Amino acid sequence: MAKIKLKKRKAGRIAYIEHTGDYGQIPFDEYYTKLYAHAKANKLKPGFKPLAIFFDNPEKTPAEQCRSEVGIPIYGSGESGEKIKIKELPDMQIAVMKFAAPAEDYPKAYGEIGKWLEENGYDWEGAPIEVYGKKPKVKDGKTILFSEIQVPVKPKE
Repeated sequence: MAKIKLKKRKAGRIAYIEHTGDYGQIPFDEYYTKLYAHAKANKLKPGFKPLAIFFDNPEKTPAEQCRSEVGIPIYGSGESGEKIKIKELPDMQIAVMKFAAPAEDYPKAYGEIGKWLEENGYDWEGAPIEVYGKKPKVKDGKTILFSEIQVPVKPKE
């Protein structure tokens, strides 16, 4: 089992694009290009690690109805645009797992996090966030993704 740790995530602003559809079909490169261009045009300082927030469980929600937000951290007081929105993510306690595997291994990783939460007395407290630390690499014909999965948690009552 991968190592899972509890951390505090600091509040921060993100610029993001809403997406509805199969998580495996999100045009990340296109969205990140638009987000960084928006940040530059609005004199916002972008953060280095792009992210995505996933609101629906793809095992329970039809792929075409899965909702997500693809974003970048920003510093400054920019305005939302036509397609690009800005919001504040609050401080939160998170369970964190480093992920370095093909995309098809995400369900297994989320299953491990769920098991860890159960065994350690925590409940999910919101949509998971994936923070992407470096670009994917191809190894043995498979694309390996590198992310930090952050699940907002609260102690069980």
